[in-house]
Amino acid sequence: MSGTPERAAGAPGIDALLERVRAGYTRIEAVPAYEAARGGEALLVDIRYAALRDRDGLIPGALVVERNELEWRLDPRGSHRLPEATGHDLRVVVICDEGYASSLAAESLHRLGLHRATDLIGGFQAWRTAGLPVRAPGGNPQ
Repeated sequence: MSGTPERAAGAPGIDALLERVRAGYTRIEAVPAYEAARGGEALLVDIRYAALRDRDGLIPGALVVERNELEWRLDPRGSHRLPEATGHDLRVVVICDEGYASSLAAESLHRLGLHRATDLIGGFQAWRTAGLPVRAPGGNPQ
């Protein structure tokens, strides 16, 4: 046995897994996500961990649910769901820092029956680059 881990036969690497996952739904860009949230048509869910939120700020109106709690908080039938988890038709836009972890999270929500779940292409960084509203750490607008 060598010191290099071997990939299980037939197991995809992360790039192939992301490609497969993303083929199962339509992702959304920052401006359309902003417009959908403003129009009450989508729930923005920020899954970034606290250090990134503290460093870069928050999206006003986005629900903060760290990744390790996402399924429990958004399952409409779950005993630990948030009040915003109103049903399986809820359009959820998952936001991570750069749009990678959010793809896996959106796919997991699909498996829970949230068939309109998607993720933000480019994540929080794309949101900020698009000049969309961000509340700075400490609560001041950027």
